[in-house]
Amino acid sequence: MLPLFPLPDVTFFPSTFMPLHVFEARYRALVTDALARDRRLAVVKLKPGFEKDYDGRPAVHAVAGAGEIVNWERLSTGRYNIVVKGEHRVRFEHELPADTLYRLARARVLEEEPATADVTAVVERVRAACQRLLRVLERPADVMETALAASQPPGVIADRAAAAFLPDPTLRQSLLETLDVSARLDGVSAALDRLLEELEGQRGNA
Repeated sequence: MLPLFPLPDVTFFPSTFMPLHVFEARYRALVTDALARDRRLAVVKLKPGFEKDYDGRPAVHAVAGAGEIVNWERLSTGRYNIVVKGEHRVRFEHELPADTLYRLARARVLEEEPATADVTAVVERVRAACQRLLRVLERPADVMETALAASQPPGVIADRAAAAFLPDPTLRQSLLETLDVSARLDGVSAALDRLLEELEGQRGNA
């Protein structure tokens, strides 16, 4: 059983960290209860059209990121600042009736499908594209050095690159739902190349 933290246009990948400022009463209650239990929750993307039922139970995607609250601060206003560490992809089996302000669902962990062929080349393309993006964005070159180190598993590199650099929420959700590591790496690599082409083109026209 997992409490749900639905958000618009947000995708939570495993092996990443997500800072959240929690201000709504129902989600303050969620964090309070989670901290009293196992500190786990699922961050799930709301489906389009959520605005008309935002205060109720708007539709969410079936696949989400689940993780553990690893850092938290309760403010004098009752709000929280928390950091959630991504642990798993999960698929919701069904939502549970609850007397809480927030939503609860039964979920199962989704396991990756390991690459069956050598993905060294595409991993290196992803790492190189991230380095180029850091230069284009005028960010320190070593800011992602540890997160994207060659020693990291290929699926982790794909997830961290997507979380750090890819802004399109629809694409991010699609990558979250892609269990095949080879396919996910290919998708991330292609998306990074498109983003680089766009950004470098903008700089060239400036």
